[in-house]
Amino acid sequence: SCQMKKKPKSFIKKFVLHLFAALFCIIAVVFLVFGIKGYSMYRDAVTAYPIPQMVSSIQSREHFVEYEELPTIYIDAVISVEDKRFENHCGVDFITISRAVWNDIKAMSFVEGGSTITQQIAKNQYYTQEKKLERKFAEIFTAIELEKYCSKQEIFELYVNTIYFGDGYYGIYDAAKGYFGNEPSELSDYEAILLAGLPNAPSAYSPSTNPELAHSRMKIVLSKMVECDVITQEEAEVILTDGK
Repeated sequence: SCQMKKKPKSFIKKFVLHLFAALFCIIAVVFLVFGIKGYSMYRDAVTAYPIPQMVSSIQSREHFVEYEELPTIYIDAVISVEDKRFENHCGVDFITISRAVWNDIKAMSFVEGGSTITQQIAKNQYYTQEKKLERKFAEIFTAIELEKYCSKQEIFELYVNTIYFGDGYYGIYDAAKGYFGNEPSELSDYEAILLAGLPNAPSAYSPSTNPELAHSRMKIVLSKMVECDVITQEEAEVILTDGK
């Protein structure tokens, strides 16, 4: 009777193991197929518009803001809220990607992207916003090549000079001038951190139309900065108070 009781448990264990093995194989095949499609999409994109040409085109724009002209607190805020491992990854944050893939699988939908700053440049300059797996792979391949060509500071410049801030403002210069009448280098801590939070949802967080939402988003940015140890909780509270 003891042997009879053990058989069902053994069968269930084997069944679960086989099920996981089958799922792993399916996921591997899916990633291989879409990875090949994504690589082809990436090669077509960078052949038609080479990365050096793309970079040069952005850098030659009027009012292009260089890294040295940006307030340090703005740089820290953007990295904290958008890509906290920016300085250390190769263009792709595999920790964030793994978490995003797991959350997408659980939701059976694209609920989380896991894009780095470099990937966001690749997506915005080369691809549509369409949530397709092959596009995601193309974005990853492009980001890795971009990191080979540009320094981290150059990549950060490309990002903040092209990202949308709401109210028709593209790039940190237009956003700083449009919202506050200041050059980027003249931004207060409050203004710099508020701007750092806008690209996540520029229409929703626009301070000219939704000041309360913009302020709420700013609190999130500050909490991320505290988590990343670039400011203290006391400094965060002072910045919020100074802006009132």
